[in-house]
Amino acid sequence: MMAVGRLGTAEGVRGRVLRDEPMSRHTSWRVGGPADRFFEPADTQDLVLFLAGLPEGEPLLWVGLGSNLLVRDGGVRGTVINTSGLSALEWVGDGRLRAEAGVSCAKVARASARAGYTGAEFLCGIPGSMGGALAMNAGAFGGETWAIVERAETIDRSGNLRSRERNEFGIGYREVRMPAAEEWFVAAVLTAQPDPQGGGEARIRNLLARRSATQPTGLPSCGSVFRNPPEDHAGRLIEAAGLKGRSVGGAFVSEKHANFIITEDGAHASDVESLIALVQQEVERRNGIRLAPEVRIVGEHRRGGGDHG
Repeated sequence: MMAVGRLGTAEGVRGRVLRDEPMSRHTSWRVGGPADRFFEPADTQDLVLFLAGLPEGEPLLWVGLGSNLLVRDGGVRGTVINTSGLSALEWVGDGRLRAEAGVSCAKVARASARAGYTGAEFLCGIPGSMGGALAMNAGAFGGETWAIVERAETIDRSGNLRSRERNEFGIGYREVRMPAAEEWFVAAVLTAQPDPQGGGEARIRNLLARRSATQPTGLPSCGSVFRNPPEDHAGRLIEAAGLKGRSVGGAFVSEKHANFIITEDGAHASDVESLIALVQQEVERRNGIRLAPEVRIVGEHRRGGGDHG
């Protein structure tokens, strides 16, 4: 990776700025072409400085752990901002935990349980960071992220920070509507309830054991690929269509859980995207239901092309 100098008027930026950074290094599927520019801020103030120095209209893509993201083989034009440096996690009052966007959901779950609180254990089943969980209202084990959000902190492309109450966002199943265009999450204050019995850590261990027994953990995947349709489960529909084990190139539908797509060494993003389309077509043909992807697909099919996600 080649570091480049400061950008525009962003004097004092301390984070890494890289050119042509392969996104396969930053997504859980381990596929994806290069980003024109890749920035890892050291902290929130570093991010403010960087954004203030960006050219007007610069395309931006925000990435956390890359666990719900498919970057096409042609890569991403513009700038990718990786939030891993936004890693502060602190208690700000009784049962109120402030987590920055780059903190993993699993770390939040453990911190809450260790402090004697309950309500956040479900986060251990979300294989991403808080920024992504906030952006899509991620859920696991019957819980959803925004059920425990008190307020969220955002930043716009000019570097302006805002603190917004929960009711300023439109919250739905696996979707969140922002109160203004081009605002992104940098942190949230989460609420938890006292747990007098102190069984949170044991519950997390049980949930993780359940996850390991039913999902292909430890293999390159994005978690659940498709949203569950009303009163049904995407995994059941995919399995009923006989698609477990179906493959395209280096991507295949998991034999353990049909709503997971696994990649092998040498896989391409195009393999994954083609397999997603194949699953959608087969399930719709057999059941009349068009599965909606939960994963976000971005970038260009080929470098220099114009086909963006």
